[in-house]
Amino acid sequence: MAMRFKPLLSVSAPLHHFNYYCPQTISYFSKKSQFRISAAKMATTSEPQTKTPSSQTKIIDSHLHVWASPQEAADKYPYFPGQEPTLPGNVDFLLECMAEAGVDGALIVQPINHKFDHSLVTSVLNKFPTKFVGCCLANPAEDGSGVKQLEHLILKDGYRAVRFNPYLWPSGQQMTNEVGKAMFSKAGELGVPVGFMCMKGLGLHLSEIEKLCTEFPSTVVLLDHFAFCKPPINDDESLAFSELLKLSRFPQVYVKFSALFRVSRMPFPYQDLSNIFSQIISSFGANRVMWGSDFPFVVPECGYKGAKEAVSLIANQVPLSSSELEWIMGKTITQLFQGQWIQS
Repeated sequence: MAMRFKPLLSVSAPLHHFNYYCPQTISYFSKKSQFRISAAKMATTSEPQTKTPSSQTKIIDSHLHVWASPQEAADKYPYFPGQEPTLPGNVDFLLECMAEAGVDGALIVQPINHKFDHSLVTSVLNKFPTKFVGCCLANPAEDGSGVKQLEHLILKDGYRAVRFNPYLWPSGQQMTNEVGKAMFSKAGELGVPVGFMCMKGLGLHLSEIEKLCTEFPSTVVLLDHFAFCKPPINDDESLAFSELLKLSRFPQVYVKFSALFRVSRMPFPYQDLSNIFSQIISSFGANRVMWGSDFPFVVPECGYKGAKEAVSLIANQVPLSSSELEWIMGKTITQLFQGQWIQS
């Protein structure tokens, strides 16, 4: 049966946001915008009754990044050498995107562009304490200093989650080494979830995640971007996705239905994700799944507003109930971070 979707208007940001990346970035966004318009034209002109969360439910983005503008980087918040961004990701741009899309709050994940210097994100958290929660980046330095850094970021700077990037671990070492276990255990002790970025494939890190979950069951786990499991097209991918579903046996594991453009093999509205989305909901339950945009990387793909609307379009194909969609779009993450984004 053919899937039909309502076309969306272009949600490209005004060009003044990209002035400091001219002319390359404007050209890049222009090409992406043309592609997005073509994707929208492929959508049928019919208007399905797409489910949306109730107006009482706050919409919370579980995964996005902010970094300094070039001026901010020059003045106060320098980029890590070699990690200069190619896209605008300053907080003013984010706030405009969130307002347009009707998103109430977000979890900001420390970007690699500033690596272990959290000062820019900390300044944003301090300026907008009721809108944003911070997820810091774990420092797996062999001298163990990352454990103290983690404590400081959580207890002093107010971060409420931590990201484990396995590709930052010393060569030949895993997240289950002494330092990794110490940080994972400390996160559980302090009541903050650990997010895993399995960019090169879940299979490479599955045994580490299972070992940490088994040894430290009180530490909540967030799997970023479906753990990078694409809709399977071969045996290896089918196995990886099966292992993702099996991780639901650990009650502390949650899945981020985020960065859809990274996981889908199709253009917006990523309709090939409906089947794996349905299976993830069946295995984990909607109350352990949360939507995330992956701003600003999503902007040239489908726009920030499109990132939000794609979930409702996919949910309509599964189909999900309005209640399940409310969990995914805000209730799950709101319950994880008690006291933040209080429901009105």
